[in-house]
Amino acid sequence: MNVEEQYADEQHLLRRRAVWRPGPDGRDPQQVALKALLADAPDTVVEIGCGTGAFAARVRDAAPGLDYLATDASARMVELAAATGVRAEVAQAGALPLPDDAVDAAAALWMLYHVPDLDAALADLRRVIRPGGRLVAVTNGDGHTATLRTAAGGTPLVTGFSSENGEAALRRHFAEVVRVDLATRAVFPDRAAALAYLRSTGEDVDWRLAPFDGELEVAGHVTVFTAG
Repeated sequence: MNVEEQYADEQHLLRRRAVWRPGPDGRDPQQVALKALLADAPDTVVEIGCGTGAFAARVRDAAPGLDYLATDASARMVELAAATGVRAEVAQAGALPLPDDAVDAAAALWMLYHVPDLDAALADLRRVIRPGGRLVAVTNGDGHTATLRTAAGGTPLVTGFSSENGEAALRRHFAEVVRVDLATRAVFPDRAAALAYLRSTGEDVDWRLAPFDGELEVAGHVTVFTAG
């Protein structure tokens, strides 16, 4: 399943999102990203890969007067984001419908690993962010759900924009990069839920998982990057 098919509707995304909880220290990656995005009280923000608009809605609630544009390559995701009350448009990462120096800040949460030309997307974000502005980018590490994936017959998921390689990619376009690494956890009520999560990725893997009693908790690894 390619990215276009994966996000043609919201079902796969919602299935994966539903299992995640903060880690042992109670920190929520979206809240950490929200705080980083609003740290300098921006007036204008663009988000790429907005999905259903969940983060955009959190930003709107925290900063009601903010000029926020949510974008996504999927028309269905833009429809859902717009339904939350934010301004939303269909746009490809790397081809934002904005002039140079148009926004104070940008957000890219759990999506840069999907972009076919990462450097083109980052260069375009650098183009539209005003001098002194910031990009907040969230991604997973190579160890994210690795124990579940290997137990079910797969391998750890290594991507082109991760906790391990994301900083180097950002430094090719931004002078300063700060990172916050977070431990998160996924909680599966039963084997069927865990298999449904794995199968929702659309990978060509015959996922198999031994039965288990009670809930299964799996470690996640997330990094919130702030670049400017």
